[in-house]
Amino acid sequence: MTRPPVISYFSQYLYEYHKGVRLLFLLTMTPHEAMAVQKKLEKESVDYFIQKVSLTKVNVFFGRSPCIETIRHIVTRPLVDLTPEQDFILGSLLGYDRIQQCERYLKQVKQVSNRLESVH
Repeated sequence: MTRPPVISYFSQYLYEYHKGVRLLFLLTMTPHEAMAVQKKLEKESVDYFIQKVSLTKVNVFFGRSPCIETIRHIVTRPLVDLTPEQDFILGSLLGYDRIQQCERYLKQVKQVSNRLESVH
């Protein structure tokens, strides 16, 4: 039986975590897969946060403890509903390209501003 692709990514991410390549990771998976990932993270003493997305999907954040504690404060709703500021911080912590994060943030702020102007 082959491993689900998400488990292969997890193994690579865990390797990168231990090597200090990145500080925070995010994987979306089934709740069943998340149980196996959770056991492995606990066995290796890696901090994590699990966010329910739907009945069939969860987001698993894992990484350095200060990053996970920050995620617990920021990710209080579905990712699609984060404020532009929350989205920017999340993307930055995940190691996404800083210029692309700035461009994404500015685009989101403009969209929010346009929605507010159309209401008034």
